[in-house]
Amino acid sequence: MAKPRAAEGEGSTPPDRRENSTLLLGETAWAALPVSSGRSLFRIAVDTGGTFTDFVALWEGQLFCRKLPSTPSAPEEALLEGIRGLLKDRSPGQIEVVHGTTVGTNAVLERKGARTALLTTEGFEDLLEIGRQNRPKLYDLGPSKPPPLVPAERRWGVPERVGVRGDVLLPLDSSAVLEIGKRLREAGVESVAVVYLFSFAHPQHEEETGRLLRNLDLPISLSCQVLPEHREYERMSTTVLNAYIAPVLHRYLGRAKEGVEDLAKSGGSDGPRSVSLWVMRSNGGALSARQAEEQPVQTVLSGPAGGVVAAAAWGSLVGFPRVIAFDMGGTSTDVCLVGAGELPNRGGSIGGYPIGIPLLPIQTVAAGGGSIARVDAGGALRVGPESAGADPGPVCYGRGEGITVTDAHLALGRFGSGGLLGGQMRLDVARTREFCARFWRDRLAPLWSGQAEEDQPVERLAQGILDVINVRMARAIQLVSAESGRDPRDFPLLAYGGAGGLHACDLADALEIPQALIPRDPGLFSALGGLFSDFSRDYVETLLRPQERIEEEDLKRIFDRLAARAEGELAAEGFAKTERTLSFFLDMRYVGQGFELTIPYSEEYGGQFHRMHELRYGYADWGRKTEIVVLRAQVRIIPRKPSLAPEEEAGPEPGKESLLYERPVWFSGVSYPTRFYQRERLLPGNRIEGPAVILEYSGTTVMPPPWMARVDRYRGLVLTRQRR
Repeated sequence: MAKPRAAEGEGSTPPDRRENSTLLLGETAWAALPVSSGRSLFRIAVDTGGTFTDFVALWEGQLFCRKLPSTPSAPEEALLEGIRGLLKDRSPGQIEVVHGTTVGTNAVLERKGARTALLTTEGFEDLLEIGRQNRPKLYDLGPSKPPPLVPAERRWGVPERVGVRGDVLLPLDSSAVLEIGKRLREAGVESVAVVYLFSFAHPQHEEETGRLLRNLDLPISLSCQVLPEHREYERMSTTVLNAYIAPVLHRYLGRAKEGVEDLAKSGGSDGPRSVSLWVMRSNGGALSARQAEEQPVQTVLSGPAGGVVAAAAWGSLVGFPRVIAFDMGGTSTDVCLVGAGELPNRGGSIGGYPIGIPLLPIQTVAAGGGSIARVDAGGALRVGPESAGADPGPVCYGRGEGITVTDAHLALGRFGSGGLLGGQMRLDVARTREFCARFWRDRLAPLWSGQAEEDQPVERLAQGILDVINVRMARAIQLVSAESGRDPRDFPLLAYGGAGGLHACDLADALEIPQALIPRDPGLFSALGGLFSDFSRDYVETLLRPQERIEEEDLKRIFDRLAARAEGELAAEGFAKTERTLSFFLDMRYVGQGFELTIPYSEEYGGQFHRMHELRYGYADWGRKTEIVVLRAQVRIIPRKPSLAPEEEAGPEPGKESLLYERPVWFSGVSYPTRFYQRERLLPGNRIEGPAVILEYSGTTVMPPPWMARVDRYRGLVLTRQRR
């Protein structure tokens, strides 16, 4: 083994974090499918997080990346700055930007959406507030729910009524709609939701209302377009959410589109570039910016969806079609059980508000590298949910004053001497230790008498912070596994995000997971997912009929109708038939059940439902009658995607150039001599025994003493706990 080099200086003052140059990723390993167009295509995927905005671009068969601090007050600023840097000295003919955004999500969570009004069937004005009698916390003696996004004074009843089969019981009162329109203007309303009873069976009343209110020049969300399905409360909640975030997302996308188009016009040696902007959907697909403006509710899980898509692609590539995707960033942690061929969940909630669109089954907790430590009223150490974010950031960034998870890792010696982002972002160790010592002295020492200064108070505090945050994240993994009826020990933990590799081994230990996987460039992994996502659209029709009363021709007739609608819309937008695939699904349940399962349509759909029901709930009643609730068609446009070729394995011994230095690192209250490696210099087949820290541009991987790492043929890290 080569003699370790001495550690470099720690640095005390972080430089301007915007001086991030473009970094080339794997020049020889990544490749792109050939470009058929006469003008070259530059695909850029962007993930906007609470702390960093990440960029991965595919250009002439190579991947490039950039990582910038986010600009929460104006998210498009970081977006445009990153794209501008990637386009420097390049003149592509076509630019395609796919990005995940948390603009809509944050508007709901922070209650900063539009001033919204609701028009509904007369007599049902309070349905939004009444909701359902479900109790998420069964033993909570004082249950509460969030206030409705539309208060009572902005909810209007409209004389009209439609029956369950779509028959008109009371025609729409157009004069009443026009009168309400006058009141909406007087009330200063910014957005309108229209939700009539059984509009999925008879949408004409909602469509006419939309036409009558068109002169208001406001975003109008019709439930027959947002969610044309049964269950009036979920349909109403989803449509109101769509209306609530529509103006917010519209303003953001408007600024982003304008900025991207300006960048496109300003470059290109052979004339103006063509540019298109796409947004990640909550189901892992992508939709155009225009569609996102029309149905912004489709983007509520836009941010973490890209990481799940990338996790599915990476897991299949390295031989693990089922993995637990664990994405830990600066503000939050997202967990999802990724299975081959499994479908997104139908429905969920955001901020306590039900939402009925297709969602990836992602469990999110407010636990990230920027989560701030505190002491509660009972003297217990807590971490989060408040986050330092990008501004002011953790203490070690030089401006923040709240001790964070990132500061805890730095205090334990787990970051490289050069800081983060390949040395472009220095970390202030002295300031971090000073703030940790002050936190211990002022907040914990008075509660824990007898603790002397020589008992390593800084290290004890740092380890306590990590223990607390690990428990919270382990619970999220247990929850997402239990909800799908699976044991987390049966799947490897695929950890990514800037902080994923810091906690992978600890979480695997806590959950008895035998292996953890760290993909290439983990801190850019969610952005990479944008390059693997397909452009998708969904079309639905509610049926609500027992299976025994349905003929095969009935299903085929409805599916043909949905397919014709999809073909017409896509042809109008210029997509060729060869570029898209069409899939069909059924929502089924046992007669008398309140909720259903979505299954792929096939001749054996009945048996497939029973088998999926047994997998999800532990039992199936093959003799019980079933019913079909909703029919779905999903069209996907498959773009060009990066591919990764396996490399030949070198020997198990890492090369001399990969070892940077050796220095003490704390693990569970004990200091160990620990070797630091540069990941970019590790070769397939190399093996490293813990304790070790593996550094790279976008993340850091920490291995406690019982763990070892192997570099696979795709340069991913396979972490395994060694038996002793």
